[in-house]
Amino acid sequence: MDDVVPHGESLVASDQRHLIHPLHHPKDHANPKVFVSAHGSILRTADGKEYIDSLSALWNVNIGHGRKELATAAAAQMEKLAYASAYAGYSNEPAIKLAERIVSLAYDNMSAVYFTTGGAESNESAFKFARYHWKRLGKPNKVKIISRRYGYHGVTLAAMSATSLPNYHKMFGPTVPQFLQVAPPYPYRWPGNGDAGIGAAEAVEEAILAEGADTVAAIIAEPIQGSGGVIVPPPSYFPKLREICDKYNVLLIADEVITGFGRTGEWFGLGHYGVKPDLLSFAKGVTSGYLPLGGVVISKAMHQVITDAPVEEKFMHAATYSGHPVCCAVGLANINIMEKEGMVERARVQGDRFRTGLETLSSLPCVGEVRGIGMLAAIELVEDKGSRAPAKGLGAKVVAQAMDRGLIARLRAAADGPPASGDVICFAPPLSTPETTLDRIVQIMGESIQAAM
Repeated sequence: MDDVVPHGESLVASDQRHLIHPLHHPKDHANPKVFVSAHGSILRTADGKEYIDSLSALWNVNIGHGRKELATAAAAQMEKLAYASAYAGYSNEPAIKLAERIVSLAYDNMSAVYFTTGGAESNESAFKFARYHWKRLGKPNKVKIISRRYGYHGVTLAAMSATSLPNYHKMFGPTVPQFLQVAPPYPYRWPGNGDAGIGAAEAVEEAILAEGADTVAAIIAEPIQGSGGVIVPPPSYFPKLREICDKYNVLLIADEVITGFGRTGEWFGLGHYGVKPDLLSFAKGVTSGYLPLGGVVISKAMHQVITDAPVEEKFMHAATYSGHPVCCAVGLANINIMEKEGMVERARVQGDRFRTGLETLSSLPCVGEVRGIGMLAAIELVEDKGSRAPAKGLGAKVVAQAMDRGLIARLRAAADGPPASGDVICFAPPLSTPETTLDRIVQIMGESIQAAM
């Protein structure tokens, strides 16, 4: 049987005995789903049940599960060259070709790629790129990193310090010094009647002035705040933020770990706002999760600073698996599939259709807002529509009801803020998800919310 290991111990019992999971607590893992296969947007467990994957696993399986082309690309590269160091003085063909391809897809001010193995490592690297840049330019005190509340940038130590979701800090503090958070561009929860985009951008300017511009290296911002609740900023936010960064000589890091590679209906999320970052961190969708890969794309200006460095100021950042040839070969195959099958445009068209379906649930008394862009969407739950009083605890019941009906969704639990927020149900289906499956997600969510109420 699929759920039995060779020594006769069940997979679940062996898991509970020997495996520590992300966000681990035994209570949460008392009855885990043991996945054994997947195809398209459907996951199958060892007990034979099927579930709609409405989050692309962890926001990352963009092209869908079970694409044999990626397995073929990995096998072919493993047979040819499974691993080689990409440290200076060495390179490999897949890493070179993928770097060139990503630069061609990214913003036109971009120049070069440093590869990592995931999103948190990409953001850690971006922070080091920023500090290195200012030290090379004779401004060694520009070290502080600004992020936004409800931002998620990973949970390694510096990335955790930029992540502004307190549950990730509680048992691992203190956070790294020189990281600070400001208000997010959260229209549904913005106080007063002002423009949340302009107000949140001005909050960054206020922080720069309070800290001193000569001490601030960069601000890191997701084009759409994903794990924080799929918070879509007003159109005014990023143009104003770019203006402020330029005014005070502060680098803009676009955390595109979730929003990259077609998720929002553009290759990269800032494309919706006509703004170019100085650094772009990516992961997840670059291989659709089939192998671990991430990276940082830097601007031409930043690349020139590295290129012009004297030997004693060389870029001493490194990782064993940077530019891993098999991961890069899979990344190339993944991008080829996305281009061949028009998945970026599909994300835009089908995403609008999916969100229109979710908006039919707005008539339910506890649905405060439906929001999203491309194949990213969320439902924020409230106790009262008029006051927007946050619903707390309802989301877990909704997710459980959905699971019983064969749907896996993601909960961002209510937060005290500021600003305070209710439970949020998040969605990021594979870009290839059929219309019938998207409609089924909407149907199950409607049934689940009503059952939980």
